Amino acid sequence: MFNKVESTMDFVRIEEEILDFWNKNDTFKKSVDSRKGGKQFVFYEGPPTANGKPHAGHVLTRVVKDLIPRYKTMQGYHVERKGGWDTHGLPVELEVEKELGISGKQEIEKYGVEKFIKKCKESVFTYEEEWRKLSERVGFWIDMDNPYITYKNEYIESVWWALRQIWDKGLLYKGHKVVPYCPRCGTSLSSHEVAQGYKEVTEPSIFVRFALEDEDNTYFLAWTTTPWTLPSNVALAVGENVDYAVVEYMGEKLIIAQELTKEVLNGDYKIIDTLKGKELEGRRYKPLYNFGNLGEEAFYVIVGDFVSTEDGSGIVHIAPAFGEDDSMVGHKYGLPVYQPVDEQGKFVPEVKPWAGMFVKDADEGIIKDLEERGILYKIDDYTHTYPFCWRCHTPLLYYARGSWFIETTAVKDKLLENNQKINWYPEHIKDGRFGNFLENVVDWCLSRERYWGTPLNIWECSECGNQHCVGSIEELKKMSVEKIEGDIELHKPYVDEVKLVCSKCGGKMDRVPEVIDCWFDSGSMPFAQYHYPFESTFEENFPADFISEAIDQTRGWFYSLVVISTIVFGEPAFKNCLVMGHVLDEYGQKMSKHKGNVLDPWIILNEQGADAMRWYLFTTSPPWYPSRFYQDAVIEAQRKFLNTLWNVYSFFVLYANIDGFNPKEYEMAVEDRTDIDKWIISRLNNTIKTVRTNLDNYNITPAARAIDDLVDDISNWYLRRSRSRYWKSETDIDKIAAYLTLYETLVATVKLAAPFIPFISEAIYRNLVRSVDSEAPESVHFCDYPIVVEEYIDNDLERDMEVVRKVVNLGRSARNRSKIKNRQPLSKMYIKLKYPQEKGAVLREDMNSLIKEELNVKEICLVDDVESFVSYKIKPRYDVLGPKHGKLMSKIAKEIAEAEPANILDQLEKNDVITLDIAGETVEILKDELEIKAEDAEGFCAEGDYGYYAVLDITITEDLELEGLARELISKIQNLRKEAGFEVENRINLYYQGDEKIDKTIDKFNNMIASETLSVDIENREPVDGSYSKEMNINGY
Repeated sequence: MFNKVESTMDFVRIEEEILDFWNKNDTFKKSVDSRKGGKQFVFYEGPPTANGKPHAGHVLTRVVKDLIPRYKTMQGYHVERKGGWDTHGLPVELEVEKELGISGKQEIEKYGVEKFIKKCKESVFTYEEEWRKLSERVGFWIDMDNPYITYKNEYIESVWWALRQIWDKGLLYKGHKVVPYCPRCGTSLSSHEVAQGYKEVTEPSIFVRFALEDEDNTYFLAWTTTPWTLPSNVALAVGENVDYAVVEYMGEKLIIAQELTKEVLNGDYKIIDTLKGKELEGRRYKPLYNFGNLGEEAFYVIVGDFVSTEDGSGIVHIAPAFGEDDSMVGHKYGLPVYQPVDEQGKFVPEVKPWAGMFVKDADEGIIKDLEERGILYKIDDYTHTYPFCWRCHTPLLYYARGSWFIETTAVKDKLLENNQKINWYPEHIKDGRFGNFLENVVDWCLSRERYWGTPLNIWECSECGNQHCVGSIEELKKMSVEKIEGDIELHKPYVDEVKLVCSKCGGKMDRVPEVIDCWFDSGSMPFAQYHYPFESTFEENFPADFISEAIDQTRGWFYSLVVISTIVFGEPAFKNCLVMGHVLDEYGQKMSKHKGNVLDPWIILNEQGADAMRWYLFTTSPPWYPSRFYQDAVIEAQRKFLNTLWNVYSFFVLYANIDGFNPKEYEMAVEDRTDIDKWIISRLNNTIKTVRTNLDNYNITPAARAIDDLVDDISNWYLRRSRSRYWKSETDIDKIAAYLTLYETLVATVKLAAPFIPFISEAIYRNLVRSVDSEAPESVHFCDYPIVVEEYIDNDLERDMEVVRKVVNLGRSARNRSKIKNRQPLSKMYIKLKYPQEKGAVLREDMNSLIKEELNVKEICLVDDVESFVSYKIKPRYDVLGPKHGKLMSKIAKEIAEAEPANILDQLEKNDVITLDIAGETVEILKDELEIKAEDAEGFCAEGDYGYYAVLDITITEDLELEGLARELISKIQNLRKEAGFEVENRINLYYQGDEKIDKTIDKFNNMIASETLSVDIENREPVDGSYSKEMNINGY
């Protein structure tokens, strides 16, 4: 006997029970261990930062990262799933600053670096429990008890080893460049960090007059979107071959790119001369400001290949301290680098009007000053994307600084080559978002002027300037001036106290003060999680077969993985990458606390459960598309799929228990079963093929939808058409075939669905399989994934069934339109099929009976046309065709009116279009451009769809009426049984009182009513005491 199943299920309760079962039985570990010796399938977990709470977006990433390893495990692969924590960097430091009520590096120094570092270490697992709970509750099987942790010494040592490899290749260097800089955090950022923080902003863009030194009343008209950089101006750049115009305008002369004169200048102007940019080179102008007391080395025109005429004025103001192009061209011309901005992004005291002011806040004052001096030509709003700090959201400044870089530009070709070896899902990421980023790769700004991070492992001799990159703790101890006993803490400020002996001069070497980009930490996880090369289980776990994170990681973890692996090992770190879109709210808006539209995933987990949430996310759209995530959608996914699956399962258990059916006691070849059994078995095997093919190619949504369709077919067709086989009292071969088929299909379906809905699959499996077979695997997740049995696939049978279902749907529509219930039998249905070869589907005995039973008709007749049953009137739609064809319209209308409707319909069925010859001109008219009205012949109701027709004879004789009344009685009696609390198998005595029609009906159909309602006796009398009774109207009687 199977355990009793409630027809309505509390999915949340059963999921909690399954979680308890998994935890008590160590099911996850057993599932991994059970495949030891199998082929490795390597999965890398992208490490989250546990000092921030998980949110709705993390649900999608965690369930996708759960599904594929579950599937691969069931395929026989050994899939280890090691968790990890990303514990360094700005995300952690900023949270600690908030906790301490301090802000910025000065206050950190005042608080004490050592105390700050301790606070950072303490904080990194603030929300570990929340991450663990969410991961467990959504069914994400990941080893969180033995994770890799990026702040551990073993991990840092492996990172140091990798940096040493890069150093030895000559690709790690210190340079002075304009880099993106966060004034709030006081540190440079890498290009991939910058790429994560762009926002659209509207800022002032201004056109400014720069007066020529040697020509009165003549000005260069330059354009800038960063007014705050004007105090640092040292030159103006023009395009060498750009045509410039000298324009007479409102009593002064302006020099501007000729192509832009109309766009920039307001009012009348006159071009009095033109010259090439090259001719302007060297011309001097008067400085707007000269806070730095610069002389002859500044304030003249230079040529730059970056100058364009796409916008602005064709003349660019140059401040080498604050722009990459500016810095490069400034170096070429030997321009001074004037940098009057401190590390907090504020003007220094010598810039008196705006001293101590954040530079972006000074824009307004600078513009006002230029306007008052008559230098400002005009001001416009300029909307563009601008980079903000990815963690604190402060506007970044491009700032000349000394930083340590990895020369990624030197390996650009190898990066592009390795990118081509990766299978990206979706494919366009390869040569699109990710490939484009690699095409424009810049050297990786590695160093950070911060505190909590992997220390940059470079020591520098204070006497001879020699630099050395330490590659291990052992090497650090060997080179140390003072002997290091035992362990050493590899963080600031402790590691900074270690002085090394210079190998060149014997002097003391100090560690450089920087820490490294935390993205280098996470990108090192393929080898650092195994403490490679100091311990070695790395090779068998490299590269990863599968990784997956959200799309912003193309600028983060995916990038750092590829760069580090390419430089250190020459290969990409992963083979397959599934890139997920963002999770949005119900209306397609990004979730944010500010908007108040953040959906706490625990609301759904506590009310609908994890499987409903997972199923919705898997089926709503491919995971790389943005997903709208809201409770009503999850409820609907639960109703349509989980409830349907559960109802099928509940039905099977109910009747199998009534009949004492044990699947272990029976065997029956598929070829000995009925057509509908063979059909659902064929559907099952085709679904297995579809699901495996898609999952093997990381196409999750088509795989899930195929299972969805299968469950719908089981419930709404197979079971619907087979119910009477389970209801009958005798356990004959047909009933056994029905039980076996449903059992086998259900068990295979829950195995198919197990990676998608692990909780409900486990619950159903344990009751259906383990209850009757103690030797079966303990968990559905220990089972082998279903494989296709090709001999069970009958595509002809499936096509025939599609024809039958199409005909049935048309018949149902005809019944609905004629308002005749399905319980009312009809004498005959006429069927017209689109293709002659489809007639066999309807004529097959099983199929013929199926149609008659489903539509409750006595006889089916195939016809070649339906003209006897329905007539059509076809008119052109003047509202559509009139404007389209004009004068031809009257002739088109006449042609359609004279044509045989049957001929028009025939054309439409074949092509969805009719072709007319109008005055020698060919005119095509679409189906939607015609008004088609059908009129049924008296006593018939017809429905058609693209060549298929079902026509019901709706004349109801007295015998048919009585049978319909009997079926209505049966339905009412079954409802009364439920109301009275009878079990399905209970037998009853039936008492009734009614008019002559009811008497006549019961007399004629007594046996049928008794059999269907399990009535021992049917008597025309008042109900006995204690019986359950109710007065009701049955079809008006």
